[in-house]
Amino acid sequence: MDVMPQQDPESRRPPEPSPQDPHDPDALPAEGATAVPPPPPTLRTTLRRAAFGAVAAGVLLAGALVAVPDGDRDAPKEPGPVERAEAAATAGSPASLSDLTALIGDRQKWVESHPADAPSWATLGSAYVEWGRRSADAAYYGRAEEALKRSLDARPGERGNGEAWVGMAALANARHDFLAAKRWGETVRKQQPKTWSVYPVLIDAYTGLGDQKAATAATEKFGELRKGVPALARTADLYRGQGWREDALATAREAADRATTPAEKAEALHRLGELAWERGEPEEAVAQFDAALRTDSGHHASLAGRARALVALERTDEALAAYQSAVTELPRPEYVLELGELYESLELDGDARSQYEKLGGLLEQAKAAGVDESVIRARYESDHGDPAVAVELLRGQWKKQHRSAAVADALGWALHRAGKSEEGLEYAQQAVDTGVRNASYAYHLGVIEQKLAQYGPARRHLEEALRTNPAFSPLDAPKAREALESLGEPSPGGPGDTQPPPPPPPAPVPEPKRESEPEQKPEPKRKQESPRPEAPAPAPSKTAPAPSKAAPSSPAAVEADASKSP
Repeated sequence: MDVMPQQDPESRRPPEPSPQDPHDPDALPAEGATAVPPPPPTLRTTLRRAAFGAVAAGVLLAGALVAVPDGDRDAPKEPGPVERAEAAATAGSPASLSDLTALIGDRQKWVESHPADAPSWATLGSAYVEWGRRSADAAYYGRAEEALKRSLDARPGERGNGEAWVGMAALANARHDFLAAKRWGETVRKQQPKTWSVYPVLIDAYTGLGDQKAATAATEKFGELRKGVPALARTADLYRGQGWREDALATAREAADRATTPAEKAEALHRLGELAWERGEPEEAVAQFDAALRTDSGHHASLAGRARALVALERTDEALAAYQSAVTELPRPEYVLELGELYESLELDGDARSQYEKLGGLLEQAKAAGVDESVIRARYESDHGDPAVAVELLRGQWKKQHRSAAVADALGWALHRAGKSEEGLEYAQQAVDTGVRNASYAYHLGVIEQKLAQYGPARRHLEEALRTNPAFSPLDAPKAREALESLGEPSPGGPGDTQPPPPPPPAPVPEPKRESEPEQKPEPKRKQESPRPEAPAPAPSKTAPAPSKAAPSSPAAVEADASKSP
């Protein structure tokens, strides 16, 4: 098993590019670097080299047969970190951070003396993207862009450099520019439809744009071209986004069972932890996140997942420690916001303000590196700052066609917080209608409906939020319970907003003729003697069973009394 050595964060960072002049004629290739063939030689040179190579190969083979003992002949060479990282990339799986660091260092040295090596520049750029994403260091995205442009300068994409185009798509996704990622990816797919590596970046782009149909098609195509754990992982994520919990869980478990490398196994266990958390099973979530960290101690996203689950278990001290480790090792803005809200829920306002200030600094750094963190900033502004700013940010996202469930939910909530609940209702409903089982989305929709006096739907969605995950947020889960309690219990016959109170007894009327007896209204005395008055149906229906021996009250009486209902 690949076990990462215990190092401080700085020692795990990829080495800085060397200042050596890449055009120095005396520069030597880096040891262990993979060479790329130079321009094609002449035919005479090719034939001469082939003949010489055949003779040399025969001599070397004869010597090997004599010198190598039988016991060592079949022993495979142990792959080094660079080879392991390359194998992971070839399989579409994550590499460990230590192996990824080794790959970056190897390619940095190689391109210094081989500046025209387009594939190596593309590999280096893609590795920078992955490192920036895995370390939450947006500064590496600038290096990635430079390396990928060098690759395209050396060999344009139209001449077969699809790897660099895929790298540019991955970089656009990392910067949350999903429309650009879609353009890069679809260009590769159009020219090389059987290139499996383009489909993961297309899946991310379509998901960010909220195009479920295209994301589903890309996931299915990826599964056809690339069997195994990567395809299972993507399929599980697809099911999860559509709210198919059982299918997502079964597929994620299969991916975890079939994972082989520590990095791949840890990612699969982390996915199982997130699914358990979303189901409201914090004990199971903690167990899965702990297993991920035991498998790969560098999987710092599991620290944040573990912290969320510990909050639900009311193990607050452990949760704070886990969050603090997470934001130190992996300072993603969403983790810092979550820690600030945890402090706020504990009435530790000074610590909360410190985290919110740190969040502002991270968002500024991300913006300088070309990363669009509008959704995270809008979430902060909606609940802790200026909701009008949040609305402006999210309208901009919507105009960019970023119409995922996350953006729709955030925009609906921001509009509600800004006093525009009727407009916000449409977006909040759209987020829930995607099918994703997210307690926060249901909570936001329920609160908006309560504000608009839609008490039945509000009660239903607030109950759904707490049923999905009773501890979905240290700040919002208690508010959800308070909102639900304020609505009270529904009437025995139906929801409170569609079931008006019983009408008062009607005034005495002359007894009707015998032939109209089936339509006769009940006598006041019989209505008063009933132990519990029966409320009328929410609305007249042809399919509803007729009440025995009594007709409903007049429409005018029902309408008058319905106006008095909450």
